[in-house]
Amino acid sequence: MFNSSYDAKLDPKGRLVLPAKIKSAIPEANGSTLMLRMAEDYCLALYPMVEYRKLENKVKALNIHNLEQRTFQRSFFSTVVEVELDSAGRLLIPKTYQAYAKLEKDVVVVGNGIRIEFWNPEQYQKFVIPDPAEVSGQMEKFLS
Repeated sequence: MFNSSYDAKLDPKGRLVLPAKIKSAIPEANGSTLMLRMAEDYCLALYPMVEYRKLENKVKALNIHNLEQRTFQRSFFSTVVEVELDSAGRLLIPKTYQAYAKLEKDVVVVGNGIRIEFWNPEQYQKFVIPDPAEVSGQMEKFLS
């Protein structure tokens, strides 16, 4: 499971070093291949293969003869790319994905359960709850 948030930097070639705690949480059976997706709220989501396969199977199971489901499948699969971790723990983020998430030099890396998210720092602040009391209220609402 992935959790916490980390500050990271993109190098001039568009490579990002995964924080050690995040990298160590990737299952060893995964190897160096991960799946990167243009995700909700203009962030990028990075999945270990085992988690991506679960999601992929759900999407593939949709009815291709139904226009709404077929359109969703097309939209989903066209926004996913395979990426490799190199020996230094870096992954190359394609330029189109950098542009989608408005990633420049500074990146917030967020563990979000089964996936890792990459955020533009300013965008990230728009999609988190800054007030601990409000988080507590949401916990009561959703988890009780």
